[in-house]
Amino acid sequence: MDETSAGGLVVAEAERLAAIIGRSDRRGRLLWSLPKGHIEPGETPEQTAVREVAEETGIIGRVTVAIGTIDYWFVAGNRRVHKTVHHFLLDAVGGELSDEDVEVTEVAWVPLGELDEVLAYADERRLVRHALTLLGDAQPGTGEAETGSRKPPRNTGTEPG
Repeated sequence: MDETSAGGLVVAEAERLAAIIGRSDRRGRLLWSLPKGHIEPGETPEQTAVREVAEETGIIGRVTVAIGTIDYWFVAGNRRVHKTVHHFLLDAVGGELSDEDVEVTEVAWVPLGELDEVLAYADERRLVRHALTLLGDAQPGTGEAETGSRKPPRNTGTEPG
């Protein structure tokens, strides 16, 4: 079975922050990732990325460029699923950080330079490193830190800055 999703890295560039989501796994661990979801009939991957970012983070984004595609396999029930996820870089243009989506445990603004340490999935970390080069951050990990903590801040429900 094949599934296709889209999402991305939504960035408040002036503040050098990205909005990411945390979901609890089966063991209760909070895993941080980029927002993403299924492409609905009639939607382009770009439209899905904008919709899913807004649904999962509360932030309205505008797609600027594709940053890559990830595909992987998993088992759901007794079916083997091949999933393809199209990722985009989005500029944050409005909204408020919110974890109201039932699929999301927490949301957070995270300094761009800390994403490589915070994101749970290697493929997403690779895409973020590519996106950072597009933003002019040649060396991930050199972004300005908003906090001294390596863990994402809890949802404040406010705009960055």
